[in-house]
Amino acid sequence: MEDKKLNKPKHSLFRNGIYALEGFVDITKNETSFKWQLLMFFTLGIVAWILPISFGYSSILFCSLFIPILAEVANSALERVVDLVTSDYHILAKQAKDAGATLVLLSLILLGCIWASVLALAFKLV
Repeated sequence: MEDKKLNKPKHSLFRNGIYALEGFVDITKNETSFKWQLLMFFTLGIVAWILPISFGYSSILFCSLFIPILAEVANSALERVVDLVTSDYHILAKQAKDAGATLVLLSLILLGCIWASVLALAFKLV
């Protein structure tokens, strides 16, 4: 029996890193919402480190900024797959894209909750 591999190039750690960088560059060039997420990441990242709070709190704030970035990458991948499968309107395609948008929205809500909680603790508001 023949070993069937669909679209599976040979991988190495180095090559996988190149694929990841190519994906990052492509999403950055072509996805406006990802650019906004990056702007938020860098702006709030600076804020997280200059606030007069402990290193631990700053680290939590900074690490939480990756959550919306990851959600946006997943959403972009999902949208591209849907667009690859069909260019026609289909309710399932809409629902898949809406689910990706929901992922991004929930990641932003989670980010806001993390920041509110950490800042409330850091500044002893609770």
